[in-house]
Formats: sequence, C-alpha cells, structure tokens
Amino acid sequence: MPFESPDYRLDELMRDVGNGKIQLPDFQREWKWDDDRIAGLLASVSLGHPVGVLMMLEVGGTDVNFAAKPLSGAETKATHEPERLLLDGQQRMTSFFQALASDRPVETSDGRRKRLQRWYYLNMAKALADPGDREEAIISVPADHIVRRDFGRSVELDLSTPDKECRAEMFPLSGVFDSASTNRWMARYVRLDEGGIPERFDLWNRFQQEVLANLTTYVVPVIVLTKETPKEAVCNVFEKVNTGGVALDVFELLTATYASEDFRLKDDWHAREKRLRRHKVYSTLKSSDFLQAVSLLATQARRFAGTGPASDAPGVSCKRKDILRLSRAEYEKWAKRAEKGFDWAATFLAQEGIFTAADVPYRTQMVPLAAIRATIGDQIDNLGTYDRIRQWYWCGVLGELYGGAIETRFARDLEQVVDWVTNDGPLPGTVSAASFSSSRLLTLRTRNSAAYKGIYALLMREGCLDWQKHKTISLASFFDYRIDIHHIFPKAWCNRLRGDQRTPYVDAARRESIVNKTAISFDTNRSIGGRPPSEYVVRLERKAGVDAALLDQVLGSHYVNPAALRADDFEAFFSDRKERLLELIGFAMGKPANKDEDVIDQELALYDGETEDLDELQDLVDVDD
Repeated sequence: MPFESPDYRLDELMRDVGNGKIQLPDFQREWKWDDDRIAGLLASVSLGHPVGVLMMLEVGGTDVNFAAKPLSGAETKATHEPERLLLDGQQRMTSFFQALASDRPVETSDGRRKRLQRWYYLNMAKALADPGDREEAIISVPADHIVRRDFGRSVELDLSTPDKECRAEMFPLSGVFDSASTNRWMARYVRLDEGGIPERFDLWNRFQQEVLANLTTYVVPVIVLTKETPKEAVCNVFEKVNTGGVALDVFELLTATYASEDFRLKDDWHAREKRLRRHKVYSTLKSSDFLQAVSLLATQARRFAGTGPASDAPGVSCKRKDILRLSRAEYEKWAKRAEKGFDWAATFLAQEGIFTAADVPYRTQMVPLAAIRATIGDQIDNLGTYDRIRQWYWCGVLGELYGGAIETRFARDLEQVVDWVTNDGPLPGTVSAASFSSSRLLTLRTRNSAAYKGIYALLMREGCLDWQKHKTISLASFFDYRIDIHHIFPKAWCNRLRGDQRTPYVDAARRESIVNKTAISFDTNRSIGGRPPSEYVVRLERKAGVDAALLDQVLGSHYVNPAALRADDFEAFFSDRKERLLELIGFAMGKPANKDEDVIDQELALYDGETEDLDELQDLVDVDD
C-alpha cells in the first residue's frame, strides 16, 4: 500500500483547511471536543510538544471516491475542490482551525455537554512563567469576550476591545497566523504605556520567541495514502488509527461512496427501515443486516453470471470487503428484493411463535432467511419447501449455530438451502451439523440463550393455551395478554426448605431451567403467585370457570403432566416434561435429541445461580379473589 510521510507547518494546514483543499470524507462523524480538551491541545502546541500524526488520503483514486465535506467552521470559506481527505485527526484539526484561523468563536461544550461559544487567549505573564503550568495560561472566554460571575451580575474579565486585551496582557490566539494582525496588536500593546515602552517591548519579544514562535513554526507529521490505495485498505487503516475509538460502520462508508454519485443511501435505508419496523421483531434491525442481505444477493447474481468453471466464479459473500464493493446499481437492484425478503421473514417468525425482537433467537439469522426468500420467491410458501425452511431455521436456533463469526455461514446457507429446496440437493451443513443434547435443557435459564427463546417459541407455535384465558397464544393475543415466560413450579415454592434438612424443595439449576418455565399471561402468573401447584390449579379452575378435566387439557398443551402438578410432585413433573420437550425439539430439528444423562449431575453441580428473575416478585404475590 503506497504512502508518503511529509511534514506540514500548522499554518499551511490551516490555510488548506480554510480554502477546502483539505476536507473530511462524508462518513466522518461531527467533531465533539470540549472546552478543556481544546485548551489542553493549544497549551501543548504553544510548548512545541507533539500532538500526534495526521492521516490523509489523496482524492482522485479509481477505487476510492468518497463524498467530501469541509471541516466544521470552514464551510463558508472553502473555495477549492478537495485534494486530500482527513482520515485521522479531525478533532485536532477542527480545534486548531476554529481556535487559531477562524474569525468566529469556537463551537464547543463544557464538561456537562452544554453548548458553548469560546475565544481562546494566551495570558502573557503565565505563559512566560513555569512551562509546567502552561494550561493555566490558556484562557477561554465567551463569544462577547466578557467573563462574568455571580450569575452575570458582575464582570470578572473584559476583553471586548483590543485595548482591553492589551491592558490585561491577553493575546488573542484567533490571529496568531495573521502576521499583520499580530503586528498591530503588538504595536498597540507596546504603546499602551508611553513611559514603559522599552520594558513592554522586551516582554513582547520574550513572549514571541518563547511562546508564539512555537505556534507559528509548529510542524505536524502527516501520513498521506496515495490515490492508488484500495477502498478496503483505507477503511482498515481508518479503524486501526482512528483516535476517536469508534468503529467505522460499513453503512457510513457506502453512504459516503454513493453520495459522490448523488444517491442518498441514508434516506433510502430510513424509508425501508420505517416500513420494516412495523414488524415488532425488527425493532433492533441494523442497517448492516440489510446490507449483508443485499450483498448476498448481489454476489450470488455475479456468481451465476460468471463464465467458465464454477471454481473460478466469484464467491457468494457478505463480508465487509464485499459490501464495500457493492455498486450503487447493484444496491438499487437488490435492495427492493431484500426488503421483501425481510418482510416475509417477519411473517415466518410470527408463524413460528416469535413476536418481539427480544424473543428472536438470532437476529443475524434473519439475513440469510431474507436472502433465501428473495432468491426462491413465492415458491417458498409451498408446503414441502416451507417445511424444509422451518427445519433449517430450527436447526440453526436449537443447534445454536449462529452465535459466532457467521458471515461464512450466511453465504453457505444461502447456497445450500436454495439448492436443497429447489433441486433436492444434499442437506445443508447447518441441518446436518446441528444437534441438541438432553443435558442442555438444564443450562437454558435465560434469554441470553438462543435455544431458550427457541423452546419458548416452539410451545406457542404448537398452539399452547393460556391457563386462565383459555385462548391460543398467538400474535393476536400475545401483546394484549402480556405473555411472558414464567415458572411452572413457582420460585417461592421451590425455595421452601425441607424440614430439618435445611435444603430447598428444588435445586436452583432445575428451578431456573426452561423445563420449569412456560408462556403464560400476566394475569395467569399473578393468580399463580408463589402458591404450590396443587393450590393454584384449583384457583385457576375457579377464576376461569372450568372443570379440572378442561384445565388438564390446557396444561397438556404446554407439555405439562397435570397429575404431577396437582400432586406437587416436582420430580415426576420435571422428568416427564423434559422428555416431552426433547420430543418437541427433535420434531422441529427433524432429528432426535442426543441423550447424555450421565452429565446431568455435573451440570447441576456447576450451576452458577444465573436467573432471569422476570417473575421473582410476582411469585410472592397473593392476589385476592
């Protein structure tokens, strides 16, 4: 990667920032340094101390064509097309320009982020004193040049005229690079006291030589990436050196690239995002998710359009470098299909018992699902095709295969699932590799686990009924009934001690396991409270106005053994429900769960107390009839 490493004088950089030869790539965030940090920067330069290297990029490259924007404060002065884009050093360069080379006060903030306008001065006496106290010599004053105290009732420092600046021996840093302005200020300062001209002239010479010269001759080291540098290299370098510490989003990079072609990607995405977020499962959908789906579709199209052996064709991918290579035409061509794919995927999730973003097992799995739908089209709703899509989806969830670095899996699943459902090809790797072990049920305790959310959804998919409302939990009732996942054997009951043994009825690991939880309404959970199951089932019969036989059917829709519940027999309940949930999981994955009962005791011993505590307080509620 070719680059140059010249040194530039600070006044030269300020000139090029002002005339627009140095600008920012459009993806750079707005500057945000506060008053104290700017003062510290100015103090360092006035001492001649290094303040870091700048990183720039030559414009005009064939691979990199970012839209540019002037630095904050230079918008009205820029008269040239940009020659270099500032990749690293925005905060420093903007601070320098606004404080030293602008005719306007600096737009900054205080430590509480209250917006301020400030001019910066050098206190001559303090600047010539101990260099270790140089920061105390940098004085910032409000836009009217007057420092007030007592809530504005009295004036502490008035620098509103040049004469007042000179009497206070406060040199305005805004004119430090304007030699004519500096000379006029010096002449006014020296002549202010006719009787002390020699002494004042000597003081000025010391100030100019020991302090101002550090500013006017300050040299900044710069690394300039040449125009031959490829886009992904520029982005990689930016992330490695950016002193702001904020990762650069691929969406922002494409936004800057497309802006140079007069296409506002941000506006396009916001319109699509608004439409997609009508589905509650997409409240956390990211722009990068959408771009990954578009990249999958675009690279797949390139592969199909290739000639020669398949091994020579470009690969299907949605990695960062491939997203950055998306042309505007490709984005516009595939974005609409990707949006339809996501729209369909939201309906798919609802049919699978997933209604909110918090309950989506893997947000990332929506990317290949949307791309698969965009590729297959309406055929995906055919019964046989749909069943295979369901199997692939649940293998990914219950096999917990979408939790790591998954871009490669995205591409592989798109190719393999499409081939499987349209050409009866071999099983996709996600389906063949997925497995679920019976001991995993003991470690599924919170929504941090995709499989935990998956089992919760599967129960609703299979048509479980609310225990008190006696209606199927579906999209139509989920939000009205405030459905959530709660303990079956209440936490308070499980924690009761067994006589003199001083041990709880139920160990914490099994108490918090997904086996002891199910989807019920807020009202049902309040009716349960912390009561023993043998008591609350009777209470539910009375509240719902049903007999025991009908309530037992409702309990059975949750894969719960009513007899064990009515007998407060946790051991029988847990053993029976564990087996039923394993059958449910096996059905969803299209393969039986692995039995590894020998590790269950080990899992119980290793339990770390993790709990979701969604109904810890409600378990203790005693609701009056």
